[in-house]
Amino acid sequence: MLRTGQQYRDSIRDGRRVWMNGERVHDVTTHPQFKPLIDIRARIYDMAHEDATRDIMSYEENGDRFSVGLKLPYTQDDWHAKRRATDAVLEDVGGIVTRVGDETAGEMWSLYDGQDILNEVDPRFSDNIRTHIHKVIQNDPFHVSANTDPKGDRSKRPQDQDPDMLLRVVKETDAGIVVRGAKYETAAAYANQAFTKPTIANWGDSALSEYAVGFICDFSSPNLRFICRTGFTGRAPADDYPLSSRFDEIDALVIYDDVLIPWENVLFYQHTKAAGFIRNTLHRYSAFAFVQRNLKLADLMIGAALWNVRQTGLEKQQAVQEKLATLACYREGINAHLTAAITNAETSPGGLLMPNQSLLMTGRVHACSQLHHMMHLTRELCGGQICVTPDAAAFADPDTADWLKKFYTLNDNWSSDDRRKLLAFARDLLNSDYAGHRLTFQLFAQAPPFAHLGAVYRNFDFDDALRFTKKSAGLSDKVLG
Repeated sequence: MLRTGQQYRDSIRDGRRVWMNGERVHDVTTHPQFKPLIDIRARIYDMAHEDATRDIMSYEENGDRFSVGLKLPYTQDDWHAKRRATDAVLEDVGGIVTRVGDETAGEMWSLYDGQDILNEVDPRFSDNIRTHIHKVIQNDPFHVSANTDPKGDRSKRPQDQDPDMLLRVVKETDAGIVVRGAKYETAAAYANQAFTKPTIANWGDSALSEYAVGFICDFSSPNLRFICRTGFTGRAPADDYPLSSRFDEIDALVIYDDVLIPWENVLFYQHTKAAGFIRNTLHRYSAFAFVQRNLKLADLMIGAALWNVRQTGLEKQQAVQEKLATLACYREGINAHLTAAITNAETSPGGLLMPNQSLLMTGRVHACSQLHHMMHLTRELCGGQICVTPDAAAFADPDTADWLKKFYTLNDNWSSDDRRKLLAFARDLLNSDYAGHRLTFQLFAQAPPFAHLGAVYRNFDFDDALRFTKKSAGLSDKVLG
């Protein structure tokens, strides 16, 4: 049922093999670069048990309580509840966290919609996806998604280079399939399981491929290794980098060194039709939570910009107001797409209620393609002091504190301490390694920009525009072909 934060921490003390900075990490829950995000994930679990947030974070069914984020969506109210829960989490922790489990559980719902295809392949796989969706609801794991391969030479077929460059099946046994290869995944080192699936492989006309495989991987499985990038936490004082010290989500290269996947965890295998279906529909649900995080990122940029111009008395200048209005348009554009996607939600092939796909995918393009412009606009409004202000230690040093107090105190309302905090926050939001990482993450986390546009192309209804233009231009029926 609903876990507590401590139960989550205990669940990932399972002997998993994790490395960072060339050293083995023996307990991710206490390691300084993993701990901040693990604490946030534990906090999310605990929020479902607290009086103030229990009814926002969880729902009751047959006398038990379950996570709102993991609930299968059948109504608009289900989606409104999910949105409220995500907002409650981000408000509580005070920042943006992307990989918390709700968005990645949604990727399994896409396969739930493809059960007719799975039944063509093997009815066991259709049973397996239903079973695992309900296991996630019942057991409340921290569930993530493993998509991205090391790539290799993409001009070649995977079998024409190192065959392990893309994850593949190397053997079948009575107990299950044995897989070999690697995947990149954010938060894998401190998650319980992943929905592992292929990237778009070069299958050509092949109907079967050992690379066309999707499964649930228990991250406590033997023969897994997690090789992580260095975290940002602890590289500089938290007073100077308040966001990166709390909200850095650690990415890992997950090595599958002949890992046994039990048959009951296999969701599809060999058939490229099933693999193609999941790649084309993977984000029909999970994109909602992904875009919603961008909404809160927009709020942070607007807040940082507006506080900066307000403290220096520039808020009434027309040029400043125009830039703030542009940021507001970006923010409300995301908000409008999310709201409209639920208002115009569609029944999915599996009987679920999915956000309107054209509006959701268009909203994702808007949120991601304009983000770097909005960050630069925010940078303009915050001004050059975000890159030249001394660190917090200088404000505390007796030899320099008085000078900094003199030059950073603006008036009775803005002390040097508040001004330094705001400038440090804006620097971490816009200029730091963490800021650059988040910008790249938003561009590629769900798919590269061209794939975002491809999803819009597949989901937008062009027929009505053709009909209306045909009528207005007086075209004959011959053009219909």
